[in-house]
Amino acid sequence: MILDLPYILETRRNHALEHATLHMLARTHKGHMAGHSNPTGFFLLGDFLTPDVWANTTEALERLREGESGLAIHAGCGTNFATTALLAGTFSWSVLRMAKSTLTRLLLLPIAVTAAVVGVLIARPLGPVLQQRITTEANLGSMQIIDIIPVRKGVHRVITR
Repeated sequence: MILDLPYILETRRNHALEHATLHMLARTHKGHMAGHSNPTGFFLLGDFLTPDVWANTTEALERLREGESGLAIHAGCGTNFATTALLAGTFSWSVLRMAKSTLTRLLLLPIAVTAAVVGVLIARPLGPVLQQRITTEANLGSMQIIDIIPVRKGVHRVITR
């Protein structure tokens, strides 16, 4: 399966660990935080001290290994945002594309907005399902945290293998 190809699987596992780490950090850190995963680890963006990142990433790894797979799902994930934008945009576009004139588009606008809302409502439960089945992998295999490097203020690089 394509999701199990090495670079893709490694990215999905790092994405799961990134989400779990953000869940751990959110217990004690308020304010904006984000992450970005790739096959060799992930970046964390937020006002964190490096020892806090180490402690929370280690705890996240342990908890995922202990079976807390729900930590791999995060409400702030880009998968949720992309799913919402894609469905809302596609649903509203499918209504408006039927219009041949500006007047018809204006008349169809309430239906297009309603279609967009339906897209948003469908995306809310669909985004986490897509995270669980496609964009993250909570089974981390033999993953190890190799290093955590403060790149600059507000940015840490977590390196995994």
